[in-house]
Amino acid sequence: MTLSSIANPDLAILYDNQPRWNLPDHRRRGFHNFHTTARYAMSLRAPRSLPLRKQIDWTIGDRPDVARFLAMPHFSAFVVVRDQRILYERYAPDFGPDRPHPIMSITKTTLNLMLGRAVADGLVNLDDQVRKYIPEIGTGYAEATIKAVADMNIANDFTEDYTNADTTARRRDSIGLRLPPEGQKEETDRSFICGITGGDLTNHTGHALYKSTNSDVLGWIIERASGRALRDWLIEIVEAAGLEGCFHITCDREGVPLVGGGACLSARDLARYGLLFARKGEGIDGRRVGDAAFIEDTRRNPGPPMPKPRDWMRYSRQLTTDGTWIGHGGYGGQFMLANPDTGIVVVYFGVIENTIAPDPDPNFQGPLVKMMADLASE
Repeated sequence: MTLSSIANPDLAILYDNQPRWNLPDHRRRGFHNFHTTARYAMSLRAPRSLPLRKQIDWTIGDRPDVARFLAMPHFSAFVVVRDQRILYERYAPDFGPDRPHPIMSITKTTLNLMLGRAVADGLVNLDDQVRKYIPEIGTGYAEATIKAVADMNIANDFTEDYTNADTTARRRDSIGLRLPPEGQKEETDRSFICGITGGDLTNHTGHALYKSTNSDVLGWIIERASGRALRDWLIEIVEAAGLEGCFHITCDREGVPLVGGGACLSARDLARYGLLFARKGEGIDGRRVGDAAFIEDTRRNPGPPMPKPRDWMRYSRQLTTDGTWIGHGGYGGQFMLANPDTGIVVVYFGVIENTIAPDPDPNFQGPLVKMMADLASE
C-alpha cells in the first residue's frame, strides 16, 4: 500500500511567488514562529549570559515619534538598552520578552564582526577579488573585490526587488524557506550562488545595490580564508554577546548557515548582541569579537548611499550608518541600531502585512530609523 502525501502547506508556493508563511494573512504567525518554519536550522546558546536590569525611563514611551511606532498594528517589540540597563521596553499583546523573532537581514551584521577579525588577522584583503578565495565562483562575483561585495556595491544578474514577484530573491529555493517547483531538484545554497552570472560588475547607479547573496559570498570567503566553519564563528559571537536565549539560524540542506538573513532572537537578546557594536567588539567576561578599528572605519568611511529617500544613510561593510550610529534593517519591519558614542542600542520588531512586505518600505524605515537614532544620541 502506498500512502500519498501533500506539499507542506507552510512552504508550498501559493501566489505572488510566495509560500504561505509569508503571505499577508499568515505573515504575522509565520514571523512569530519563524524558528520552527524553516526546513533546516541550527540553534546556538551561550554558557553565560549578560544580565539586564530595568531602569525604565517612562518618558521614552511618551515621545510622539516613539508612540507612533508602538501604536502601529504591525508592532511586535521595542527595547532600548545602555550597558546592562533596560531603559525602556514594550511588547505587543501576542508577543513577549522571551519570544524569538526573525531578524532577517540584521543577521548580515555578524559578517562585519567576522570580516573585521579576518582582515585584522591578515587572512583577508578587502582589495582582493572573490575568485582568489572561491575559484569556482561564477561570473556574477569572480572579479568583484571583497570591499565592493561587503558594501553592496556590485552589479550582477541577481535581483532583490521585493516589489517584483519574479525577482530572483523570490526564486531562491536553496535556503529551505519554500519548496522548489514540482520535479525540480533542490540546490545547495553555494551551488545557487555559483550559478549567479554577471558581465560588467561595476555599480553605475550611484547608490547601494542590495543583494543578500553578497553576504553569503562573504561568509564563504571567511570560512575558506580562516579554515573555520561559519558555525564556529557564530558560536564565538553568541558567547561574546552573552545571549540568554537561543540564537536560531536557518541553513541550507548541507548545514551552511544563512548569514544573509536567517537568524531569530528575542528582542532583549538582539539588544545584547547590539551592545557588541556599541562597545566596538567588547563582549562579556573580557571576550572580544570583530575588530574595533574595523568597526570605527565602517561608520567613518562608509560605502555608497542607500537609494532615495534614504540617501542620508550609507551602506558599509554589512552595516548601514549615518556616520554616527551603525545598524541594519530586516525584511518585513525590523531594525537594530547602536550608537558607539553613547553606548545606547535600540531594537524594533514589526511584521508589515502587505502584499510584498517591502525590504524596506522607505516610508516606514526612514522615519523609524530617525526616531531610533534620536533616542540613541541622547
